[in-house]
Amino acid sequence: MRLDTAEHTSRPWAIHRIAPDFTVEDLWALPTPGGPDEFPRLLETLTAGSFPDDAPRIVRFLWNARWRLGAVLGWDREKDGLGTRVASLRDRLPEELRDGPTGPSLQRFDPLYLGENEWAAEMANRTVHTVMHLSWVPDDTGGHHGRMAVLVKPNGWFGAVYMAAIKPFRHLLVYPALMRSFDRRWRASA
Repeated sequence: MRLDTAEHTSRPWAIHRIAPDFTVEDLWALPTPGGPDEFPRLLETLTAGSFPDDAPRIVRFLWNARWRLGAVLGWDREKDGLGTRVASLRDRLPEELRDGPTGPSLQRFDPLYLGENEWAAEMANRTVHTVMHLSWVPDDTGGHHGRMAVLVKPNGWFGAVYMAAIKPFRHLLVYPALMRSFDRRWRASA
């Protein structure tokens, strides 16, 4: 279920101090009900496997199409990525996070940090510098569930146009398919 971005910005996540110049593009409540200590299970469940190969068909198709188009148009050259066009957000981490665990890797995303109930990873290319932020929050039923926030910093007007162009695909096709997939994987991991 899509959530209002205030549900993310109102919480005291470390990512707010690290990426104050990023905008919350998307926030989703993940179909992952659990107990207070199941954040490690969330990370393991969502980062295990071989994304995008084990993603839903529409997600695989759109993901692969995006990267093929990016290769043809030069959007994903190394010179446009982390440490070249943009500095990694690892340079902004407070000491306690910089020296701590980074958590799992995820295709094309470099892990930033792993906290008690949050994990962040980043990616940059010619279109955007983005952060995927996973968190574990209490819910209204006395349990907990995961959330996935996508924070972005578009690369100029081109990045802003790109983000606007892919928004309908993300909201109508990609995220709903991913949420159904996350639900199945979460249930299978129980």
